[in-house]
Amino acid sequence: MRTIRQLLVFPLVLVTAMAAPAFADAQHLVPPGQLTATVTDRVAAQDASRAAIREALARPEVRAVAASMHLDLSRAAAAIETLAGADLEQAANAARSVNEQLVGGASSVVLSTTTIIIILLVVILLIVAIK
Repeated sequence: MRTIRQLLVFPLVLVTAMAAPAFADAQHLVPPGQLTATVTDRVAAQDASRAAIREALARPEVRAVAASMHLDLSRAAAAIETLAGADLEQAANAARSVNEQLVGGASSVVLSTTTIIIILLVVILLIVAIK
């Protein structure tokens, strides 16, 4: 019985061993290089979003509005690394809007800019409070 089993198993092992490299190449639906590029692009986009938020929080105008509202910017700055997904994009869009409106060293803060700054700070603080 053992001999018969060996005679039947040996050809199966041989066929499987020979076919394994061909199946290994065919198993990938997406090439590994494309996966790497996609992940790298996503990480770069998240880093750019976090940089925009840091830039907005570093602006003197934002610091002044936060101080007038008695908000802790150090806590908000520490929370930037914990942001992800839709929360990160929402905060980054608000920060980019603040950065665009205050670019060039605008000396006055208009109501819309103040509103955006407040929204940015509230979003970050809410996210920190929820997590």
